[in-house]
Amino acid sequence: MPFEIAVVSNTPLTPLRDIDDVALLFLTQIGYIPKGYDPKTEAKSVRESVPYRLVVECFLGRMDKGWTVEQLAAKLKTTKATIYRHINKLKDMDLLDEVNVNERGVMRKGYRIRYGNLSKAWNFVESNVEIAMENYRKTVDHLEKLAEQMRR
Repeated sequence: MPFEIAVVSNTPLTPLRDIDDVALLFLTQIGYIPKGYDPKTEAKSVRESVPYRLVVECFLGRMDKGWTVEQLAAKLKTTKATIYRHINKLKDMDLLDEVNVNERGVMRKGYRIRYGNLSKAWNFVESNVEIAMENYRKTVDHLEKLAEQMRR
């Protein structure tokens, strides 16, 4: 599975006290919500959009709960395809766990923030970023050696 996240220079959002302000800026910084995102639905703002509400209302609002795609689609009044698109982005960042969800006595696949804890989930993201940066470093060093050989 590819790991994908945007890494941008930023300042901690700790002075902000409103979860919506922090979540929106953070989700934009890491590339989950594209800059200038324009919801193509009845949503009047990004805060009313499916990707934003999926994270804030569902995954952060109930970190202990596993959600099936059907439950998420019903809660957010959207299609399963839309839910899958946004879940896949979060999975690519390594933020989600697949969990079993008991739905009317039947076990179904569901999703939640890894370990039910955003801070612990973020440790996986940091580890993936470190590995990616180490691999970039190896490539840069290799490219430098090849360039030196070419110049000789």
